[in-house]
Amino acid sequence: MNNSLSEKLSELKADFADSADLTVRVVTLKSVRNIRAAIVTIEGMCDKEQLSQSVINPLMPYDFGMLDGEQAAQRILSSVTASSDVTTFYTKQELITYITSGFAAVIVDGAETMLAAGVQGYSFRGVSEPESEVVQRGSREGFTEPLRVNMSLIRRRIKNPDLVFEQASVGGESRTQIMLCYLQSRTSPKLLGKLRKRLERCDLDSVLASGYLSEYLEDGKTSRLFSGVGISERPDTVCGKLTEGRIAVIVDGTPAVIIVPRLFVEEFQGVDDYSNRTYYAAFIRLTKYLSFFAAVFLPGLYVALAQFHPEYFPTMILIKTSESLAQTPLPVTLEVLAITFVYEIMKEAGLRIPKSLGHAVGIVGALVIGESAVNAGIISSSTLMVVATAAICSYVTSPLYPPVTMLRFIYIVIGGLCGLWGITLAAAVMIISMCSKTSLGVPYMSSLAPFSLRTMRDVFVRADWKTLSKHVIRVQKFKETEAESVE
Repeated sequence: MNNSLSEKLSELKADFADSADLTVRVVTLKSVRNIRAAIVTIEGMCDKEQLSQSVINPLMPYDFGMLDGEQAAQRILSSVTASSDVTTFYTKQELITYITSGFAAVIVDGAETMLAAGVQGYSFRGVSEPESEVVQRGSREGFTEPLRVNMSLIRRRIKNPDLVFEQASVGGESRTQIMLCYLQSRTSPKLLGKLRKRLERCDLDSVLASGYLSEYLEDGKTSRLFSGVGISERPDTVCGKLTEGRIAVIVDGTPAVIIVPRLFVEEFQGVDDYSNRTYYAAFIRLTKYLSFFAAVFLPGLYVALAQFHPEYFPTMILIKTSESLAQTPLPVTLEVLAITFVYEIMKEAGLRIPKSLGHAVGIVGALVIGESAVNAGIISSSTLMVVATAAICSYVTSPLYPPVTMLRFIYIVIGGLCGLWGITLAAAVMIISMCSKTSLGVPYMSSLAPFSLRTMRDVFVRADWKTLSKHVIRVQKFKETEAESVE
């Protein structure tokens, strides 16, 4: 930018089209040369009291004597401003970034150097327990929307200079600030390089949530059901992954932090697993695995057995099921599909309507889809029980709810058309697809495929802390990992 204050302000006002929230205060500094300066802020983004105490009040009475513009700017940086966070910059783009982030920019006439004072004071939601990752033991803190607050939640847990925050921006129009967070001595440079390149290729106009970046960080096709990108709202979870060589991407304005690489087995691990005794943690983890398989396969297996292989049912269950299905007008495949689809509609309605009306959805569902529908002979009681069991099991592994839901519909259709052989073939295709998937070059099914006995100590069961603490396994050290040669 030109060193003239008038030209800088003219360019800035033109870029903002004289927006009402752009605040510019021009003052004349106490000096022999009557140097002019401007304090630029965005209304509502900074704390006015802090701005007055740390910038304006110290600046106005200070005598700059015979100093020129550049010297005056350096004197403000070193001796005048009382703000603890002052940064120098030189370009118009940096000026726009700072003021839209809550900083106060100080521009001195005739000086190339501009100053940004940290006086952020915009309103934001306080730190609270995340609703999507509830734990019985451990911290009740969750990430919130401001980027700096989320950084402090991680830094407070890892008091190590090896923890690095690397700033970047994404979004052509939104210019959203992001932070790459990693432990320098534990993270593979190759993984870090891949992540930087993928973020540079992000050509979105706006990035308003972590989910906007997820597809850009995936390996290969993004149409696969399972994602190699993790999302967490808990700082303790993120800190645990950082010690394993992972990289966290913190996006300004969203309480969810991206974690890469992500492995399939981590979907069944939780903070409570490491707070409880080993035997109970193993029991809970096995319950999660059983719930996952039940949520995916149970409705499809029920359809396949009822339509093609009724001989596999025990005699009493076969009689009851046959009597129940004989009284309903729809084939068993359409019946299961209809009930599953109606359940998904009820779930979405419960999420979207005001909380005060939420109980009404539960009452209507229990009466209409439950007892009344069974008594009227529209659906069978056995079908309702199978669908309800699968729905409950899908919430045990809530991060996997989207792929589980899609797979459930797929297996219902395949079970109704091809029976058990079709389900077996489809399951084999799913497993092959999952085994071929990678996350930043790390096999998505690591520990299971390729199999590693040493890393199995924290998969189906959790070893005691004395065993886990002996050697922390870094994610880039898994077998067949592309980044393995870097270490």
